[in-house]
Amino acid sequence: MATTTNITTTYAGEKAQGYIAAALLSGNTIENGGITVKPNVKKSEVLKKIATGDLVADGSCDFTATSSVTLTERVITPKEFQVNLELCKTPFRADWDAISMGYSAFDTLPPDFQSFLVAHVAEKVATKIESNIWAGDDSVEGEFDGIVALATADSDVIDVVGTTVTAANVIDELGKVVDAIPAALYGSPDLKIYVAQNVYRAYVRALGGFASNGQGANGVGGNGTNQSLGDVMFDGVPVFVANGLASNYIVAAESSNLMFGTGLLNDANEVKVLDMADLDGSQNVRVIMRFTATVQYAYGAEIVLYTPA
Repeated sequence: MATTTNITTTYAGEKAQGYIAAALLSGNTIENGGITVKPNVKKSEVLKKIATGDLVADGSCDFTATSSVTLTERVITPKEFQVNLELCKTPFRADWDAISMGYSAFDTLPPDFQSFLVAHVAEKVATKIESNIWAGDDSVEGEFDGIVALATADSDVIDVVGTTVTAANVIDELGKVVDAIPAALYGSPDLKIYVAQNVYRAYVRALGGFASNGQGANGVGGNGTNQSLGDVMFDGVPVFVANGLASNYIVAAESSNLMFGTGLLNDANEVKVLDMADLDGSQNVRVIMRFTATVQYAYGAEIVLYTPA
């Protein structure tokens, strides 16, 4: 059965340019280097972890082991996903780009719409992956366990109990996260504070001028709420907007400790469009994508998870 296709637009001349997609949430965690990508993971890959005790001891003439070495591992296993759509060409005959389908009864999907559809599917998949990276739940269709789910189940992760973040309390709440970061981790070049969109908006608004929080009545640079911010920091740590994080969640971690595993990277960018006319004589066109994806981290003790109460 073909995917339901509702066309509510009207024909405007021989060719009306520009199909407009709804605003799509950018898959910014991967795109902006917020996570380490491990490609070419066919089935699973073992992440080796090493832990040592105190390494330095007083000198002597003999060789004496100065520390124990403990090797452990985590496994990253990408999950397989698919996108399957089927569109009937008939509704397009009297609608957008009808002439571009050809005058024959054996017509094809309008080429402009076909290009739009391919791009739309690829971007929707990127949006879903962004959401899954942080808030995914493996028990839900089309999802894998995200960083929050993995960290919540891990007793090694440093937990911070939070609340609903507002412009009035965001400084204090971000301070709780930074205070919980292990001393050995603070100052690492790839340490980041990953925040949900509402937390970032609250922080920017706070920078716009709350005298009680120390920013002064006119905010940073005397600009008030007219802030034009580049690299946003908090207590010396970069703030990274993770679009996939649910509201009021915050994670502090090194980007090198967070990993996204997949097969071929371009699998998530390749969409196949199959015209079924030559295969079964139907008027249907199928849109197909297959890809694998998951996330994992190496060291739970080096992750801070702020969870709203």
